[in-house]
This record gives sequence, structure tokens and C-alpha cells, in this order.
Amino acid sequence: MADTIYQTGEYFAKNPTYHVEDSAWKAEHIFRLIRKNNLQPRTVCEIGCGAGEVLRQLQLFISDDVQFDGYEISPQALAICLKRTNDQLRFHGADLLSLETEPYDLLLCIDVFEHVEDYLGFLRKLHGKAEFKLFHIPLDLSVQWVLRSRPIMKQRAEVGHLHYFTKETALATLRDAGYEIVDWRYTPGALLNPRSLKAKLASLPRRLLSALNQDLTSRVLGGYSLLALAK
Repeated sequence: MADTIYQTGEYFAKNPTYHVEDSAWKAEHIFRLIRKNNLQPRTVCEIGCGAGEVLRQLQLFISDDVQFDGYEISPQALAICLKRTNDQLRFHGADLLSLETEPYDLLLCIDVFEHVEDYLGFLRKLHGKAEFKLFHIPLDLSVQWVLRSRPIMKQRAEVGHLHYFTKETALATLRDAGYEIVDWRYTPGALLNPRSLKAKLASLPRRLLSALNQDLTSRVLGGYSLLALAK
């Protein structure tokens, strides 16, 4: 994997923040799902942890004696991560799947497997790394994105998405890879962090329709991701 865009610096050149700006709301939704399902993990890891900010934010919600480990193959991202290290938060410049590790209580896979060419093989190898797995999956397939086409191609060119999902196909993918779905929820990233005037204007119809039917909003207008807890 030495020639991937994540290790050569190509991804970092296009995304120098490694999406730190989205980390706080992602961590909040992750914590809500953990609390809703009465999970009390003592060890938490994240594969493909990027800048490490999701773990750092999640640490603020969880008791001080929980051990957090982040694994990242990008040297540029790892350099950002290491600035966030503390007594209970460690980062490793390694591919978790290539290591022999004790199973964690909870594994986070946040916006990762849509970037992986063999995503089913990746998910099957990941299964035994923790008791519970929590996935955040962009739902790039919506009516308006398919009709316009350009947004999907932009995701491919700028952030390296190779696979595109709806809620239904995302959950089916996890089941096909051997996971049992415990719980799931939408995360409305387009509503929580619109980055342009155009995005802010588009958030109004999304907000109105979402109040009536989130499934329909996700399928028609997009702007959602799926947070899924699995075993």
C-alpha cells in the first residue's frame, strides 16, 4: 500500500485539515449512540483516524480511565495526530489489520471503507478486532447527486471515495461482511456544518423535509451519513 494517495501526501495536499472541522459533531453523535446502547468500553480504537480529533473529542465525553488508540497510515495525518497525544490517547503509524492486537471493546471506522478498493475484504478482516464496531458511512447516493453527477465525481477526485451508498446498501454491506447490526442513526452533516452560501441555502429544504421524513430526505436531497453500531 506504499503508493496510496494517503501515504504519498496526495490526499493531504487536497485535504490539509484532514476534516478536523467535522470532528466535534461526529464525536457527539458517536457518544450518543454509545450511551443509548449502554456501552461502557474500557478500550477504544479508531482505524484510519486521520487527524485524531474524533478520538480527542470523544475522550472529552468518556471517563478518564478509558484507553484510546488511533491507527493511521498517512505520515502527514500522523504528524497532526501526535500533537493530540496524552496519557490515555495514543497514536500509531501502522495498519491495524496487519498487527496482532488484543480485541478492543469498541472500534471506530469513521468515513473509511468507502475509500478502500476491496471494501468487503477490509470489513471481514476488521471484524475480529473488537467486540463492537461503530461505522460512519457517507450516503453519497441521492436523487439529486445522481442527476447532477458532478458532486459524486467531486467526492471521488477530492476525497477519494471509490464506493457510494444509500442507507440500505450500507447496512446490507455490513451484513454481507458478517456483521450483526445493533443500532443505527442518520447524521446530517450538510445541516450541521454547511461550508458555503450555496450549502447554507440548500440546508433550508433539507431541514424542512427532514422534519417530516429523514429517509426520504436522504434518498432525494442527500447530505446525510449513516452511523451504524455492529457486532
